[in-house]
Amino acid sequence: MNDPILLTEQANGVVLITLNRPEVMNSFNFDLLHALQARIADMRFDGSVRVIIITGSGDRAFCSGADLKERATLSPVQVKEYIFTIRNLFTAIEGLNKPVIAAVNGVALGGGTELALASDIRIASESATMGLTETRLAIIPGAGGTQRLPRLVGKGKAKELIFTGKRIDAAEALNIGLVNKVCAPEALIDTCRQMAAEICETGPVAIEQAKYAINHGMETDLATGLAIESNAYWVCIPTEDRLEGLAAFREKRKPVYRGR
Repeated sequence: MNDPILLTEQANGVVLITLNRPEVMNSFNFDLLHALQARIADMRFDGSVRVIIITGSGDRAFCSGADLKERATLSPVQVKEYIFTIRNLFTAIEGLNKPVIAAVNGVALGGGTELALASDIRIASESATMGLTETRLAIIPGAGGTQRLPRLVGKGKAKELIFTGKRIDAAEALNIGLVNKVCAPEALIDTCRQMAAEICETGPVAIEQAKYAINHGMETDLATGLAIESNAYWVCIPTEDRLEGLAAFREKRKPVYRGR
């Protein structure tokens, strides 16, 4: 699938999605939100897709957040619709049954940082800049930033970043745990593909269940989280892939997992 504002490339179980509005720093307007929403929905039940990488077109920006030129034309009701749409999109990305890697290739502000927060793994270019800057526009993060950022970096640091609207560079983002890894700009996509390839060596059902257990278990107490983990484990037991893993170990070969 190729859309002028959303480019998609698939190879070896990995889908690379590129936000393609470089002239406006890959900012989200309604059209881009709807295009990404449709693509995410398509991949949920596509067994050929194991890992998704999301990045921005060009070398300036990952995503600068909302398209403020479009925002200026919207009525208050339309602004509510926009926030509802982007929040649900990012929740769908977070809850997708496949790992999502954010390849943060440049500026990621507001909704751009929130998109990265909704992803499972964040790998940033050395040139990346991140921040939830909404308070400088007299609003607050509206696509999950007030909830996902403190869960990732802690309440105190999240309040500092949101209250000041501060932008941070890739080194600081790595230091506070906002990103998993930082690499040279020219190595960013290859680094993401390498991690995706490692994930593709694992069992698809196991990855789906591990993501489910982590995401849902983190939102509850330990005892309930352990029960969620147990139930997720039980899903893996009757699979052909589990038996294939044991057979491959016994036969000293690489397993061939089929997601069943």
